[in-house]
Amino acid sequence: MTKKHNFYAGPSIMPSFTVEKTMEAVKDFDGTGLSILEISHRSAEFDAVMMETLALTKELLDIPDGYAAMLVGGGASSQFYIVPYNLLNKKAAYLNTGSWATKALKEAKNFGDAIEVASSADKDFSYIPKGYDVPQDADYFHITTNNTIRGTEIVEDMDVGVPIAADMSSDIFSRPVDISKYGVIYAGNQKNLGPAGATLVIVKESLLGKVERALPTMVDYRTHISKSSMFNTPPVINVFSALQTLKWLKNLGGLSEIEKLNIEKSELMYGEIDRNKLFVGTAAEEDRSRMNATFVMKEEYQDLEEDFNQFASSKGMIGIKGHRSVGGFRASMYNALPLESVQALVDCMQEFESKH
Repeated sequence: MTKKHNFYAGPSIMPSFTVEKTMEAVKDFDGTGLSILEISHRSAEFDAVMMETLALTKELLDIPDGYAAMLVGGGASSQFYIVPYNLLNKKAAYLNTGSWATKALKEAKNFGDAIEVASSADKDFSYIPKGYDVPQDADYFHITTNNTIRGTEIVEDMDVGVPIAADMSSDIFSRPVDISKYGVIYAGNQKNLGPAGATLVIVKESLLGKVERALPTMVDYRTHISKSSMFNTPPVINVFSALQTLKWLKNLGGLSEIEKLNIEKSELMYGEIDRNKLFVGTAAEEDRSRMNATFVMKEEYQDLEEDFNQFASSKGMIGIKGHRSVGGFRASMYNALPLESVQALVDCMQEFESKH
């Protein structure tokens, strides 16, 4: 059987360590004789899992005092309205770098004056805008650090004079982050943490409780902080799997080490895209994502697109077809994807080139 290389954009590849430990826990969690699927979230055994998960999150991300981390049910799209619900009192500023940023901005407009400070829509979100001004009377400035669909990424921690709210769903834990530069960070689990169905939120506690509106209990960050993410039944198996991924990351040497691997993988991938006579990258070179490499057939070879999809599939490349709104190809290279898989795709591209 041909070895499979998982380039899916999300849900996506997880460390084999995470998969194996989760499988074991589904059968027997922590020697309890019960499955993780049926254990009470109020049990001492699961309470220990939640506490360790939050503690390891703080350790790996070097989260400073004054910040709280929580794991809440649902996806990051829910945070598009929960962030402004908690933080937008008068005005918020948004950087529009793609589909997810556009959706976040749309939700914020329901809560106040949400303005777009810059956008890269003029070139199909193929670059990160530069040279814009963030209004200093904004309650926060929202960014989406990685554009999974168009393949761009913000890898520096900005200084903009107001709290930054960052959707890091697809590049969380892929590099060290200066948490002190942010007011809130949120990230859906299903790229670099665990199964879909939970979201990590990190928030500066001094920013909370300042909006004039009444907050429903379940969207108030303080609710979940006060109960260590256990106010209601958490997504138990998601939390358990996330803990295994965090352990895997720590054993690798932490975020500095995974960043080195991610840079090596992306340089290998983009090197081949730029060298190969058949393909061309779609994102501005200075803004290329380490997580999602997007590319298409050169204009004179566009009739070979489906042929390459089929050829790559026959070689075990899974999930490289581009997003339906874009077409072409997308190689998602999240933390758990081994360098071996990127090399396999590069070899596949070279073999296809030699045939045409």
